[in-house]
Amino acid sequence: MSWLMAWVAFSASVFIAAQILPFVHIRSMGTAVRVAALYGVLKFCLYWLLFFLSLPLILITLGLFLIVINAIFLWVTDKLIEDFEIDSFRHTVVASLVISALDLVLRWILL
Repeated sequence: MSWLMAWVAFSASVFIAAQILPFVHIRSMGTAVRVAALYGVLKFCLYWLLFFLSLPLILITLGLFLIVINAIFLWVTDKLIEDFEIDSFRHTVVASLVISALDLVLRWILL
């Protein structure tokens, strides 16, 4: 059941971020659910591979490169889902930070 609540929290985070940030465009809450599903699948399948490939950069930047990895997943999701758009990669990094912060707060509330 906890994975379902985590999915709901991330979907809500994407939807709220789209309402707050003027450079994130999303059509509906249903699109946010699809974004959360695709992002989750991408992260599940590729996170550890990208983590180990970029481990030197992660160590040099004291973990800040993990933000870029999350932004890459969000950027790929943006490219694959038609009703979800972020204006630029710089905005994708900001959106990734906002979505992660909202997700953290919502998971704390829901779980």
